Formats: sequence, structure tokens, C-alpha cells
Amino acid sequence: MPRHLLLPPLLLLVAAVGASAGDAGGERTYIVRVDADAKPSAFPTHAHWYESAVLAASGGGGEWPEGGPLIHTYSSALHGFSARMSPSAAAALAGAHGVSAVLPEHVRRLDTTRSPRFLGMLSSPPSAILADSDFGSDLVIAVIDTGISPAHRSFRDRGLGPVPPRWRGVCASGPGFPPGSCNRKLVGARFFSAGYEATSGRMNETAEVRSPLDNDGHGTHTASIAAGRYVFPASTLGYARGVASGMAPKARLAAYKVCWVGGCFDSDILAAFDAAVADGVDVVSLSVGGAVVPYYLDAIAIGAFGATEAGIVVSASAGNGGPGGLSVTNVAPWMTTVGAGSMDRAFPANVRLGNGQVLDGVSVYGGPVLQSGKMYELVYAGATSYSASTCLDGSLDQAAVRGKIVVCDRGVNSRAAKGDVVHRAGAAGMVLANGAFDGEGLVADCHVLPATAVGAAAGEKLRKYIASSTPQKPATGTILFEGTHLGVHPAPVVAAFSARGPNPQSPETLKPDLIAPGLNILAAWPSGVGPAGIPSDSRRTEFNILSGTSMACPHVSGLAALLKAAHPTWSPAAIKSALMTTAYTRDNSNGTMLDESTGKVADVFDFGAGHVDPMRAMDPGLVYDIAPADYVNFLCNLNYTEQNVRAITRRRADCRGARRAGHAGNLNYPSLSATFVADGAKAKMRTHFIRTVTNVGGGRSAYRAIVRAPEGCNVTVRPDRLAFRRDGQKLSFTVHVEAAARAKMEPGSSVVRSGALTWSDGRHAVVSPIVVTLQAPVQ
Repeated sequence: MPRHLLLPPLLLLVAAVGASAGDAGGERTYIVRVDADAKPSAFPTHAHWYESAVLAASGGGGEWPEGGPLIHTYSSALHGFSARMSPSAAAALAGAHGVSAVLPEHVRRLDTTRSPRFLGMLSSPPSAILADSDFGSDLVIAVIDTGISPAHRSFRDRGLGPVPPRWRGVCASGPGFPPGSCNRKLVGARFFSAGYEATSGRMNETAEVRSPLDNDGHGTHTASIAAGRYVFPASTLGYARGVASGMAPKARLAAYKVCWVGGCFDSDILAAFDAAVADGVDVVSLSVGGAVVPYYLDAIAIGAFGATEAGIVVSASAGNGGPGGLSVTNVAPWMTTVGAGSMDRAFPANVRLGNGQVLDGVSVYGGPVLQSGKMYELVYAGATSYSASTCLDGSLDQAAVRGKIVVCDRGVNSRAAKGDVVHRAGAAGMVLANGAFDGEGLVADCHVLPATAVGAAAGEKLRKYIASSTPQKPATGTILFEGTHLGVHPAPVVAAFSARGPNPQSPETLKPDLIAPGLNILAAWPSGVGPAGIPSDSRRTEFNILSGTSMACPHVSGLAALLKAAHPTWSPAAIKSALMTTAYTRDNSNGTMLDESTGKVADVFDFGAGHVDPMRAMDPGLVYDIAPADYVNFLCNLNYTEQNVRAITRRRADCRGARRAGHAGNLNYPSLSATFVADGAKAKMRTHFIRTVTNVGGGRSAYRAIVRAPEGCNVTVRPDRLAFRRDGQKLSFTVHVEAAARAKMEPGSSVVRSGALTWSDGRHAVVSPIVVTLQAPVQ
């Protein structure tokens, strides 16, 4: 139908920065946030108003193709819509009546039998966190990902009660996902592809399915980590045998499919957030990351704020950009940002060389192994070409590699794809060697041929050994697959790929918040996808072993559901505080956790507050609570304009009072982070933090402050004792930090020092990291 148009008055301009989906000179998708009460009375619905505004901004009246200009409309997590338009139309629309923000769309990327036991969560007899929460029963976890495989045993509903009556969601159907696919465990399923198709064109339905069905594997895997049922036996190609379960085995799941072959598009992610809030979920698990932009231009941050304001805990992956600094994503303080660590389980697959050396490696290859006792010739094509050194498609000379073990450098294509290239070239096996950037971090993969991964040091030894060979004495070796090892020390370590701080948007809030198991995690897998995740892999397995902060995030999502079930009055901030202040930083060898990439001691920018400890999180003693209005003050103190703040929070903000009251570091966060410009020996380097804690430990209690000051800093706490008379009472304190100037710092360099503040009553230890960064100016 044709729409009659009204041209809204122009009031504002938009600032659109960052890489966006679409062509720079043509149309692209924009997300438009509006004031909920600003709809002109001439329009019967918000959708009519939105369409009118888009068409007017795009150049006038007339008819629009069937379906209209809108991609999605939003009404729960935020108010607004998404649409394709030119940059000039977006700029015009930014000035329309009632429009608070116009955001260019970004494309995001996707970022177990042992982990419950490693976290101390025993099913029989049930650990306190499981017993007190009834295993998460009646809580609903939303998984925003690639969909779900509904027939998997991890999602059966045997023994579960009725669907919670407050649940308002739907179970969408489509190819491979017939009506009735949902049950009392999987209570809802939706898919959102309009944003993807608006940019990339209609999906190829021979490669993708227009339904909530997961034909990738990632969404099924993450959903079962968060809330999979107990399943026995479980293993991947014979590895990691045992009982599989998620963190909250009786919690309900709702799958929101937003990720497709072309990526995960902001407009679809926001539609999922909007639906999840309307449906009545309790926790959102988001293992998707990408661009880091100011919060008012970050669609995920905006959607997560709306969910948090509705009382929903949002857990998000920190990203896989480690071990480099400033790589962390999903950094808004209202989200729990989760990095990845290892467990005390390993899958050794070592390389034995002809010269007697043995190089440590890892693999979960489960097919026919190499011939016992035979040493195979080793080849490395690095001297031939870069594409051959990284084993890109079509780069290998079949005659040169047939029947041999090929060494491939990491990088460019996926690890599994390298194995496929080597396999198709007729090689007997593959060794995947890290480069200097990857360090010593190793990931076990389900390769399609006998293969293993080795660290940077071993890779260098291997290349040198091959380079020193001669036709008369070729380099030889074999791969020894040793299965599953338990009780590995040290553990946990920070995974090399886990993204690191500091927070690139607001260094006043430490990110990542904490780490959880994310290295070599066994979880559910779709029946129609091979474990290597590549088209040529015809093997099938009910469970698969994957690594990433994508796997760490749902661990925390499930734990958040358990905490919310046990403590239904706790806010999302209180739940995050409980997880952070009870986290630990020492491994099972009683040393500070190590960085897998270097083998050296990790720091707060690697692990945040530490590794999650579910048992202690159930009873944290004190929590640092944050209300939505506190985030408004925080944003004001980042020097955001009132328009910027309104784009995130849906409310008008008077920033004058907030800026008079303090600084961004005074957000009531469970960590304390200060950055000073070290401009000479006389530089003033002092600040203070105001914090308020709530007693949740039960009745009367008295806490004293224990300070471990960062090196070269003086830290005082006033008052240093807190006496609570009742549960729920709030008391405030101030932390003063003064850093001593360093005699010599190179221009542009920085020094990071960390310590901790612990509040102790003899039974609880409430720990907050203190981070001080000295930044030398660039001269």
C-alpha cells in the first residue's frame, strides 16, 4: 500500500563513525533510536511514523516496494527501528522530531564434561549453588547466537515442571524446525535475518535455513554450556568421556538466531534483545563481538542497557583478540564481560622428531592414527611462498607433500581449513605451528587428518630442524596421540586468545570483568555438522570440543541464572558483583595464574577480577549495587553530551549535577581503576573513589579493610571499618590513591601496577582489584 508522508522538522545532526555494514558511498543499514513518547498524533502507530520519516528523509513521497522501508521495529529493549538508507538520508533523519540517535550498523562475529566439576559444581550430592537454586529451575536464559538443535539430548525436558507462566515468547518454525520443536526445556526460539538480508541480499537457502535451526554448531554448543541437561555418556571422538551438563541444568532456554554465513548484524541483534525483553527472559548470553566504538554508537551496548534496565543479566564474551592489549570488546559496564581460561584437562598429541626431540602439542583428532613405529618425512613450504607456509587452498604441491607430515603456520585461514587443504593434497598428517604473536597458546581441534598444534618455540625448533635436513638425511617425525589427561597443573591459565584490557572506551572500568573456562570445552553439537566445522567433514558426533571466549561467556550466563534463582531480589549489578568479588587469582599450584601465551604471570588486564568461583559467589557477604541512574551519571562523567546519553538510556539527562558530584571512576563498580599522566617528577597523581556496599551476608556483621597497595602507590580507605546492623543495609567509603612519580619513562610508554582492596568479616572476603596506570605523554 502507498504511504502518505509528512516531512518532520530538522533539529539535530548525527555523528556516524566506525566501520559500517554496506558500501561507503551508497545505502547502508542504520539503527534509529526515538523517544517513546514523541510520536506525532497524526500517525496511528509508531510504524507509520517511522516509515514516513524514512521516506521523507530519503527524498519525498510516493510508493515503496512491498514490505515497506523498515527492517525491524523495536519497542522493549529500546524504541526505534532499522532501515536501509543513504548517509545523507540518515543525516536528515537525525534531525527529525523525536529522534535521539542514528547509528550505522556494524557486522559482528562469533567470538562440558569437566567444567562443572572443575568449578566445584557436583550434582550428587548437589553443591550449594545447585541445591539453593533448584538447578536454575524456572529461570529463562536467552542465547543470542546461531540458533539451536532442538532434538539434542541436552535439551530434553524430562522431569521439568510446566513452562513458567510469566513466559511470553514464541516458538517459530521453519525448515528443519517444525512446529512442536520447543518443549519445557527449550521454551522459545526465534530467528532474525532481515538486517542480514537487507545488506547481503536474500540468503542462499541451500546453505542456510530460514528458521531457528542451528546449521553452524556454535549456538547449540553455547546453549548447552549455559543450561544443558545431564547427558551420559558424552565425548568427542572418544575424548573427554564423562557426564555432560550445563551450569544451570534445569534452567529454561530461549534461542534467538542472529548469526548467518555473512556475520551477525547489529539490526538483527537489537531485534533479538528487543524480543528477549518482551518475552520475559532472565539472562541474556551473547557470544558475539566486534567493533569497539563509543557506547552511544554501539548497538550491543544500547540493547544490553535496555535489558539491564528491565532486570536482565547480560553476559558477553570478551573477544578472541588476545594476547594483545586493548583487544577486549563488549566493554559497557552494565554487561559482564567474560574472558577465557583453561581447566585441569588436556589432550596431548606430541611430535617426536627423528633427532630424538619431543615437542608438546594438543589435538582431539579421532580417526585412524599414523602407523606405529614409522617416522614420516616432514616438509615445510615456508621458503616456497607465504600461501604455502600457511597452507592456503591450492597452495601445496601434491607431489611434494604426498605421504608426508606438513608443517603449517597459523594465520589467514582457519585451523580446520588448513587441515582440509593438507588432507586433500594427500599428506599423511599436519603440524600446526604458532607464530610469535600466538605465543604458546594451544587449541585442540577435531582435524580431518592426523594433526596436532604446537607453540611458537616448538614451531621454531621444528622449522629449523627441517631447514637443516638434507636429501641424504631428511627431517622425520611422527605424532603421538595420548588421549585425555586430567589433573593437569597449573590450571587455570589465561587462554592466549582471550582478549585483554585495558578498556578502550572507559579505562575507569576494568575489563574483562573475570574469566571462566573457555579452552577445549566439550558441549552439545548438531547432528548435521561435522566436528571440524568445514563442509568436507562427513563425520558426526553428538558433542564437540571448542575453544573461545564464546565458550567462557555461557558458563557465566548459567551461573548468573543460578544466582538469580537463589537470590531473586538481586539486581544484575549485584549478581555481577558477587561473581567478581569472589573470583580467585591463584591456580592449582598455588601461584598467581599464568598467561598461556608467555608462560609468565598474568595480570588484571588478562583476567580482570580473577577466575569465577561459583561456590563463593553464592554468599559474597557484600555487593556493589548499581541502579540505571548511576550509569547515567557515569556517562555524563565520560563527557558525553546529553544527546549521547539519551541515545543509550532513553531518558533525558541533566549532566551538570553528575559532573559536579565526581568523575567516571565513581561508578559503584566492583573494581577500581585509575590512569595518571606522569608528566615529570612533580606531577600530581592522586584520585579518590567513592563506593557503597550492601550487606547480603545476613544480619549484623563488621568488616575491616585490608589493602594491598599497587607498587609505588599509597592507598587509604576511610572509614576502614564498616559495621552493619541488618541485612540489606548500605554503607559507603572512600578510597584515596596516590601514585609516586617515576624518575624515567619513555615518551608514550605506560606502567601498570595492581593491588587489591579486601573487606573481611572473618567469614567473607570481598575483593576488588585496584589498578593504577602511569602514562607518559607523547613528546
